[in-house]
Amino acid sequence: MISQRLAEEVLARALRTGGDFAEIFEEDRMNRTMEMRAGLMENAQSTRLCGAGVRVFLGTNAVYAYTNDVTREGLLSCADKAAAAVEGARGEGRSVRLTERVFTNIHPIGQMTAGIESARKIALMREVTSAAKSYSPEIAQVVCTLLDWDQHVLIANSEGLYTTDRRVYTRLVSSAVAASGTENQTGGDNPGAMMGWELFEKRVDPKALGEQIAKQAVTMLHAPACPAGVMPVVIDNGFGGVIFHEACGHSLEATSVGRGMSEFCGKLGQKIAADCVTAIDDGTMPNEWGSENIDDEGTPTTRLVLIENGVLKNYMIDRLGSRRMNMPMTGNARRQSYAFAATSRMRNTYIAAGTDDEAEMIATMGDGLYAKQMGGGSVNPLTGEFNFSVREGYLVKDGKIAHPVRGASLIGRGSEVLVRIDRVGRDMRMAQGMCGSLSGSVPTNVGQPMIRVRDMTVGGK
Repeated sequence: MISQRLAEEVLARALRTGGDFAEIFEEDRMNRTMEMRAGLMENAQSTRLCGAGVRVFLGTNAVYAYTNDVTREGLLSCADKAAAAVEGARGEGRSVRLTERVFTNIHPIGQMTAGIESARKIALMREVTSAAKSYSPEIAQVVCTLLDWDQHVLIANSEGLYTTDRRVYTRLVSSAVAASGTENQTGGDNPGAMMGWELFEKRVDPKALGEQIAKQAVTMLHAPACPAGVMPVVIDNGFGGVIFHEACGHSLEATSVGRGMSEFCGKLGQKIAADCVTAIDDGTMPNEWGSENIDDEGTPTTRLVLIENGVLKNYMIDRLGSRRMNMPMTGNARRQSYAFAATSRMRNTYIAAGTDDEAEMIATMGDGLYAKQMGGGSVNPLTGEFNFSVREGYLVKDGKIAHPVRGASLIGRGSEVLVRIDRVGRDMRMAQGMCGSLSGSVPTNVGQPMIRVRDMTVGGK
């Protein structure tokens, strides 16, 4: 990694045209992938990503340049390009003195997945495949992909910070396809954590995972189409939290708020959700998928209450957002790799557990939809308007689950959904995803207990 002395030289060069802040982000990362399809290994590869980026600020203007040449000459050239592009800069720059800072590692790793022999990894994926295939003869295809990566980062800036961090992740991406001869349906789950191989000893049962994805696929294969209309909707825990993440979370990031492009601009201290809603973004949860020790600007990670009993308490703020909004940084600056400038991003974002009984939510909802598993979707942060597919859904008649339905989608606006939540259950769970935004794709947890929305627009037939 870049030495302290070289980092000082590069930062001074970046400030030579009069920028008021400069930063280096260096990354050295190993990615490993093993893919099994129909019980046979199809792909195994390792790739290394190595490079650095230099960012220069002048007020609320920022320029980012990056390179995979981390020699002294390559880094100084990168700094020169960033410095030359700062609009309105004047001055001779200044020298930089760095002090190394060591942060406590709150994410201990038991056994590196990279150190596990291939035979054990293959056996794990075959156990998932066998469990899924054994569930039903209608399971036509099972795909498992084992991912792990080991990322070393170095962050230095002109305020004197010089620090390093290591992030280790493991994830198993699994899907099963059920086929009837005329159509297919897919079930899937993608558990992961900031862990090594102990993920499969402490959290993930491969047999149960295989049965789960197969059951989902077969259930949806035989489900009729979901009727459309406005109705009560119960959204289950775990990945159900993707609705809050997408429809509300992105609108609370400084990336949107700092530019005046969020429906929640200027609403700190105001009521934006029902009394039963408390929402949190927490990067301090040990070994969780969206956690860190420090963010990608070197700010210590935090536990941030976004909404408390319906009242907006905080936004998620990176360094540039801090300048634009005149508010402190919250440890939310993240990036996919050195090829991206960091922006404000979510970490482990969830609706906190409430006090309502889950069975009562369904029993008292009348006719509606029970969304057991959410799929993907899209949202406009400026308006909060969203559209999400329901991967596994059930029609509820007179407070009783009647039968599965497919093709359902949930349509609405984030701010409207927040005030229509009338029940929040007790069992909060999280699920893993990759969140895409201006700074690329980063690991995030979404989560919630079971919640009920008193009325939503459900798309279907």
